[in-house]
Amino acid sequence: MKNGSHIADVFDEQICEKMEADDRKRFYIAPQKVLWQSGSVTNSQALVENRAAQITVEPKDGCVLHSTAENCASVLLDFGAEIHGGIKIFTWLAGSKHHANVRVRFGESAMEAMSELGGEQNATNDHAVRDMVVDLPDMSMISVGETGFRFVRIDLLDQDQDLVLKGVKGVLVYMDLPYVGSFRCNDELLNRIWKTGAYTVHLNMQNYIWDGVKRDRLVWIGDMHPETSTIQAVFGQNEAVPRSLDFVREGTPLPNWMNGYPSYSMWWMIIQHDWYVHTGDMEFLKRQMPYYKGLYQQLSTFIDESGKDCTPEPRFVDWPTADNKEAIDAGLQALHVMATRSAKRLFEACGEAELAKQCEADLEKLMKFRPAGYGGAKQALSLMVLAGLASASEANEACLSQNGAHSISTFMGYYILRARAAAGDIEGCLENIRDYWGGMLSLGATTFWEDFDIDWLENAARIDELTPAGKVNVHGAYGKYCYIGYRHSLCHGWSSGPTPWMQETILGVEVLEPGCRKIRVTPRLGSLEWAEGSFPTPYGPVFVRHEKKADGSVESDIKAPDEVEVVR
Repeated sequence: MKNGSHIADVFDEQICEKMEADDRKRFYIAPQKVLWQSGSVTNSQALVENRAAQITVEPKDGCVLHSTAENCASVLLDFGAEIHGGIKIFTWLAGSKHHANVRVRFGESAMEAMSELGGEQNATNDHAVRDMVVDLPDMSMISVGETGFRFVRIDLLDQDQDLVLKGVKGVLVYMDLPYVGSFRCNDELLNRIWKTGAYTVHLNMQNYIWDGVKRDRLVWIGDMHPETSTIQAVFGQNEAVPRSLDFVREGTPLPNWMNGYPSYSMWWMIIQHDWYVHTGDMEFLKRQMPYYKGLYQQLSTFIDESGKDCTPEPRFVDWPTADNKEAIDAGLQALHVMATRSAKRLFEACGEAELAKQCEADLEKLMKFRPAGYGGAKQALSLMVLAGLASASEANEACLSQNGAHSISTFMGYYILRARAAAGDIEGCLENIRDYWGGMLSLGATTFWEDFDIDWLENAARIDELTPAGKVNVHGAYGKYCYIGYRHSLCHGWSSGPTPWMQETILGVEVLEPGCRKIRVTPRLGSLEWAEGSFPTPYGPVFVRHEKKADGSVESDIKAPDEVEVVR
């Protein structure tokens, strides 16, 4: 247990040694509205009232559901935004048997909450149960579910009985953290996108960093870099990051690859580098070194004589390129370079001179091999740009700027934006952000999704409504690979890339020395008139405001803690 806990006042030491504290908090949320109801439902508006989260003996002004053989009493509740957690059902009376069976269905979209398990639209209970039958006794407060959702449907299964509910509360379970980082500009859509990306990651910051709160409640280290970049930009130092890095390391003895993928081990190396640069936590870094050295040396053996990355199967960059061998080869070549470059810098920081020299030799070999192509994939080409294997300006002109926001993936979108920014195409980046991530918002999203294609916008219904006739149910109709139909996560941390990108690029905050002891601020406003925000450091936030003058010049106001040196 953590120091400062009073649990030892209650339990003896032997019990306390097997306890683990939960850093999260719980908040009760009343539904914003009843989106739909069917059958005999009386006074459903009682469910949206902000009543005390405690049952009483005597019913007063409850919501009454009564099912018959012909009509099932049902309500669909909208909590107004995606949350992580479950619901608590407050039951006054549960019929003559004093117990009532209800079916509860959670949904990230309204239509998912209305769905049946299986079928073409692929509603599932995978990894977290979101469709279940629950027994409600009289005078009870029953907690139900642990998943990601915005909508909940409740059906009374028992016939010819009255179920009298005091209320149904959403139970938000999350880390109650201040948003130390911030971003605002004269484009309100960009402001909404920044905040939505931050909130998407915030929900996935449980005791560990997850991919998605509905289904992928797992530490997928190869998917985590956009999330840790967002955490650095919004929350700063947070224990969930090192805890997750340690968790995956401890569960992956060498020569195994993290989560089964060589590329995921490479991402672990890159995240370790970026976390050290931001936090300056040398103690944590030194604890990683025995494993880090072994992993680097293992990775070093997978460079052939020509300098080509030859890490074994499964070779993986992201799902949209999973069937594109040329893109995979190019992307992994770039990742190998990026991981080795990260290793070199960390070995230098830890005084491991010989290993740093070995990294230099590996980099020389890796940089000599230039992939013949990139399979037409913006994802792979962007990684090549960031690794120094391709010219940013040439890549942007030939591929990255073509066809607007088409062929972007939610995960690799962050790296596409960074590569386009390296080419100086800030306006092209802003257009991509507005069209792609703004496209999700236009469909009612309150968090960003596991996958998205702007072609889905055509004739699409919003996710916060029941699909009207003639419209496309986006959540049920689309998706590929492991995220087909309703299995598709609508709150996925890897989709948060625009959030750190706006602070890194528009505000222009670049960390130059570990622990943010020295930063550079280089504004790149594109067509924006002004932008301002804050960036967390271990010494407190740096505040930045840039304003474009009539002559096109940019005037900057920068305030930083005394310990942070700012260069321009």
